[in-house]
Amino acid sequence: MADIVFNIALGKVAYYAGLPAANDGLVVVPIEATGLETDAVLRDYDNLSVLLAASNNEQTTMGRKALASVTATVDDINDRVNMDAADVTWTAAGGNPVGALIICYDPDVSTGTDADLIPLSKHGWSITPDGSDVTATIADFIRASSAA
Repeated sequence: MADIVFNIALGKVAYYAGLPAANDGLVVVPIEATGLETDAVLRDYDNLSVLLAASNNEQTTMGRKALASVTATVDDINDRVNMDAADVTWTAAGGNPVGALIICYDPDVSTGTDADLIPLSKHGWSITPDGSDVTATIADFIRASSAA
């Protein structure tokens, strides 16, 4: 589950995870461990471009991955909405150590820039790629509930 939900996405995550637009999607961006800012600083970034312009470095060797099988399911028993997706695998992963995964909403996967990507959640994920396949297990990547 998420370490943080970005301030820009509070109250909107279930909407974005429902993929409301015709050509939208969710993308996971690996962030290098070196230079990774604290959660208190990260949560204030409103788009991926600004996040990457700070001291956070994208781990580009592994690359971004689109999330598949994204669902937003209302859980009336527990009074929340569970956002889930299929696990993500990087084949023969290489490059610098990873400290986090950022899940972003992309309003149009065929166009746009990092300034269009809205960061939804940050997940601590520490790995040192060694050429083997690595899988990030995505199980209810966010659960949104009322603060009653």
